[in-house]
Amino acid sequence: MKRTKTILLAVAFTQLILSCRPQEEQSQEKQPDQQLLTENPDKQIRQVLQDQSECWNRGNLECYMQGYWKSDSLLFIGSRGLTYGWQQTLDNYRKSYPDPSAMGQLTFDLKEMRPLAPDAVLVVGKWHLEREASKGNLEGYFSVIFKKLAAGWKVIADHSS
Repeated sequence: MKRTKTILLAVAFTQLILSCRPQEEQSQEKQPDQQLLTENPDKQIRQVLQDQSECWNRGNLECYMQGYWKSDSLLFIGSRGLTYGWQQTLDNYRKSYPDPSAMGQLTFDLKEMRPLAPDAVLVVGKWHLEREASKGNLEGYFSVIFKKLAAGWKVIADHSS
């Protein structure tokens, strides 16, 4: 029952995000090639997450953020509540992880990938930061919605705890 509620919430969340974009942004956004939509997105999404992990582990937050939709409509939900926008999300990461030792080494353990639409996928997993003993390790769970955009698969909504 809990799993069904989670999926229904994710679908509703996706519809809300997709419907709330400004009209001019929706019309200007290039539609992804139909061929790309018919391909299995799992491999491409896994590559985005792998790239993000590698960027993080080099201490490069700007590189890490390339996996996110560069838009003021990006939604991030974390311990501080709701954050809207790519730049604000990057700024929050910079405050929370000011240097490579605070960032540690990031790994993802993907638990589930569920298509929500031909160009949208829900990804659920666990994140882990291995850090020096004095800082302590961190870990939690995440659910992200990836959308196929002209620039590739990007996270449009992230709920991390």
